[in-house]
Amino acid sequence: MRKRRAWLCLATLALLLPACGFRPRGVPAFSFDSLYIAAPMGSPFARQLQRTLEGAGTQLRVLRDPAELPGAQAIFALLQEQQERVVVGLNASGQVRELQLRLRIRFRLHTPAGGELIPETELLQQRDISYNESIALAKEAEEALLYRDMRTDLVQQLMRRLAAARQP
Repeated sequence: MRKRRAWLCLATLALLLPACGFRPRGVPAFSFDSLYIAAPMGSPFARQLQRTLEGAGTQLRVLRDPAELPGAQAIFALLQEQQERVVVGLNASGQVRELQLRLRIRFRLHTPAGGELIPETELLQQRDISYNESIALAKEAEEALLYRDMRTDLVQQLMRRLAAARQP
């Protein structure tokens, strides 16, 4: 009897889930077949964006070599990538107790002819972190992990924006 009731609840849920608008994210569809990433070669954000685009399961060709630029249908220009570390809390003796980490990128997406697909846009991620001088090395590792997490979030936001961009 319990198994039957559990299966009935599961079947009901399966029928109601599509009714609320839920559907798996799936593979993004881009309006362009090739994308040139114009960013410094050492940029961690550009490297992660390239890996994510290549692993997305689409037919999109990701180009980084300047010689391939004429064959690109769209150009992603990373205008700024900035990591910030701001003190937001001090204790009574003036020692740092809380930091805010920020990762800011500015970019634009355009066609080789100059048509704008996404105008200059700034995205920002921030995380708060407690700080303790006695475990500074561990906090440094935690900061690196948080910056990587913020970079991943920004790449995911950018993927959705790239999929929504339409050729003029």
